[in-house]
Amino acid sequence: MNHETLRSSLGRLASNYRWTWSLSTREIFDTIRDENVHLHPVLMVANLDDDDIAGLVGDDDFTKLVAAETEALDQLLATADQPRIAYCSPEFGLSAQLPQYAGGLGVLAGDHLKTSSDLRIPLAGVGLFYSEGVFRQELDEGLQRERYDVINPEQMGANDTGISVVIPFPGREVRAKVWRVDVGRVPLLLLDTDLEANTPVDRKITDRLYSGDQQHRLEQEMVLGVGGARALAAMGWEIELHHLNEGHAGFIILELIDRICTDIGLEAARNQIRSGLVFTTHTPVPAGIDRFDSETVIPYLEPWADMWNVPVESIWEIGQDPDEDGAFNMAALCLRSARTANGVSELHGEVSRKLFAGVGIGDDIGHVTNGVHARTWTAPHTQTLFDSALGEGWAVGHDEAWGRVALIDDDTLGDNRRRSSLLLAELIRLRTGHVIDPDALIIGFARRFASYKRASLFLKRLDLLGDLLGDDNRPIHFVFAGKAHPSDEPGKTLVAELFEATKSGAANGRITFIPDYEMDVAAALVQGADIWLNNPIRPREASGTSGEKAALNGALNCSILDGWWAEMYDGHNGWGITPSASDDPATRDHEEATRMMATISTIVAEYHGSRSLYLGRIRHAWSTLGPKVTSARMVRDYENRIYRLG
Repeated sequence: MNHETLRSSLGRLASNYRWTWSLSTREIFDTIRDENVHLHPVLMVANLDDDDIAGLVGDDDFTKLVAAETEALDQLLATADQPRIAYCSPEFGLSAQLPQYAGGLGVLAGDHLKTSSDLRIPLAGVGLFYSEGVFRQELDEGLQRERYDVINPEQMGANDTGISVVIPFPGREVRAKVWRVDVGRVPLLLLDTDLEANTPVDRKITDRLYSGDQQHRLEQEMVLGVGGARALAAMGWEIELHHLNEGHAGFIILELIDRICTDIGLEAARNQIRSGLVFTTHTPVPAGIDRFDSETVIPYLEPWADMWNVPVESIWEIGQDPDEDGAFNMAALCLRSARTANGVSELHGEVSRKLFAGVGIGDDIGHVTNGVHARTWTAPHTQTLFDSALGEGWAVGHDEAWGRVALIDDDTLGDNRRRSSLLLAELIRLRTGHVIDPDALIIGFARRFASYKRASLFLKRLDLLGDLLGDDNRPIHFVFAGKAHPSDEPGKTLVAELFEATKSGAANGRITFIPDYEMDVAAALVQGADIWLNNPIRPREASGTSGEKAALNGALNCSILDGWWAEMYDGHNGWGITPSASDDPATRDHEEATRMMATISTIVAEYHGSRSLYLGRIRHAWSTLGPKVTSARMVRDYENRIYRLG
């Protein structure tokens, strides 16, 4: 392999996000990684000078690996089918190096694309490219500060398609460039309004994820929905089904109606597009739904009313909020337009049918429980163990593969778990300066710091907590990470409360908060924690996926019976915390904190007192949860129950 071929091959491997889940490709970039561990592979390759390349060309093992991985990528792409399904989402979490996600919705979307590549589902993703992405979290004595960095799409592996689309806005048109990011076999189109053809104000429409006022949010969703549909058409793809991942992309309905409305009229057009729309809701509470007041949204609906020669009220009625006059509800828009809708866990399906009763197809909302991409979230050394002991089918949720976990003996399992704990301990040392005992029971909690997730619930029983943290014979260590939305002051208060707890004498040095939560921190935590703690207010956790990631790695869940855990907990594959029956928030929190601390005491006794019993529980958790928590199971459920392409 000569210099030019090596540089070209490395560039191709860096530009396809298959590297985020291919261990062999990641090995290549680990070899050339410099001291900046957060550098994107595209920049790693760009930073290689001629001497660097010459040194790599002389490494036969390295060049053979590059050649093999390039050939594997070529073979993968040769089997890619033209997209027939469009997966529309405001955020996609593919990697920490591409900060185009804020939390679970985006990470789920990224896992959906990766799994569709694995299973050869003919799907394309559609989203926005945010020029400043999502914020970086900085803590000033526990107070969260936000920092935004400008992102160059080409340095993130995005390719300019040469396509731009036009979106009608009140009194003007807005243009959006279409970038393409490749995720294995699956293309992801990202729309970007930062173009010279737009006004300075319009260039900022796609500046930041989930920021700005209501009008800014509305304009982003217009670009995502209308612009997304036009981008798909400009690519020449014949899309048969549009999957709306929450209501943010709901304005795609306007564009689909527009293509046929002039010929057959509004009502007939609405009925005709229905067969090509499916909607997934992710919120169990009304406050989580995007709503726009009439003064804000009607000017953006009027251009469509004029084109269709109908009163603007005819369009308004499609999204009219069922409970609030003068509000346009994006979930209602989708439920009155789609052929099917689903929640993201069994319990969430039940909650959604009540929440949306009488709204379009709201009474018929089903469920597809969320899952996680196994090759992305399982530690490399655990993947190697599974590939050897279970066969490669474990990663796509094959029952027979997970049925072989009994072949993993206690010594092998214990060594694997300790290796994960050591890696987490090293990350904590580098990020915080804290030194933790890898043999302690490590209890992890990492997620968005929304109030309903109650990150600080364990502090409600400081008396019980102090006894546990002060036990040097049976050590435990709590590790927290998470961000609050910039405008979520209660969430920021939780961050400050947790940070203060780490410095208290009662903590005994055994509570750690890792700042600047992102996907790499999340991976280290779900891979290294022994126990995964989750204590939302039931039933406000639509699904949750962090516990599923932890389960794949051998962590045991200790969780309120909500979301995915409510349907998968069997009494032995972790620990369930029974929700309080009280309607009083203070009583509820006290009761559930007491139950949680009692459960943790039981776990501590088993972990330190009966190692064989504890390891046996991990094997049981793997055998019962492994086939269910993978996104391969989830996407197969969508394929068979929701998509149903001919």
